[in-house]
Amino acid sequence: MNISLTDNDFELFSRLIYEQSGIHFSEMNRSILETRLRERLKASGLADIQGYYRLIQSNTDEMKILLDSVTTNLTKFFRNTGQFQAFENYVIPDLIAYKKSTGSDIVRIWSAGCATGEEPYSIAMVIRDKLPPSLRTEIIASDLSLKSLMIAQEGFYPENKIEGVPEHYLSRFMEKKNEGYQIKEEIKKMVRFDYHNLKYDSGQKSVDILFCRNVIIYFDDAAQRAVIGRFYESMGNHSYLFLGHSESLFGMDTHFEFVKTEWAVLYRKFYPKEASSR
Repeated sequence: MNISLTDNDFELFSRLIYEQSGIHFSEMNRSILETRLRERLKASGLADIQGYYRLIQSNTDEMKILLDSVTTNLTKFFRNTGQFQAFENYVIPDLIAYKKSTGSDIVRIWSAGCATGEEPYSIAMVIRDKLPPSLRTEIIASDLSLKSLMIAQEGFYPENKIEGVPEHYLSRFMEKKNEGYQIKEEIKKMVRFDYHNLKYDSGQKSVDILFCRNVIIYFDDAAQRAVIGRFYESMGNHSYLFLGHSESLFGMDTHFEFVKTEWAVLYRKFYPKEASSR
């Protein structure tokens, strides 16, 4: 089926997708939206684009499928080595000291926009290796794509997907199986996967470490500010935020502090009274 969106069609669909998810389509990526709509028209058996527009307005399941189809789920294990080095060598030691000083025994981590699960499983391997047994861990991994979440929950990856996993983690935490590798149960049970649309409040509270990498790049300025604001509210008094290489909080009025480490840059949230004493 060959469709070409009129300017009015493009405005209607891009506005609805933005309202539902914060994902912004410009003229530069108009062809991506046309391709995804062509696929959904064929799958739904509809003959015209206006009929499909009416369908997604009334059918929440189809709306979720469309949003799933327009998201980009490119990821890999231990993506951005520098950030994982900063996570291991800077963030974890600092949080261990902070938790000890406050008497807390739990570390909460959120992988937002986790795609097919490589990121949260990478995080879980590091935590399993580096965090003392005295500290409990909660790792929540969320995404807008139900299809990606199903892959993540299964925890099986073809051989070409495990590039980047350090050998000492590969041998300890992954098991060779058929034409790929299966995440071992001790790592799988550390991660809870959940469907979540970043357009809305997650309900997460007191998050100590938040990874949201290469996600807000698809949002416009207003949606980015709203998402970062919700992240701030969900995070604990002394917590860290990791964004993607091409993302930053520059120009935003936030209470996050820019932190430059030996390995990578990241952001830290300080409780107001803690920040005022610095």
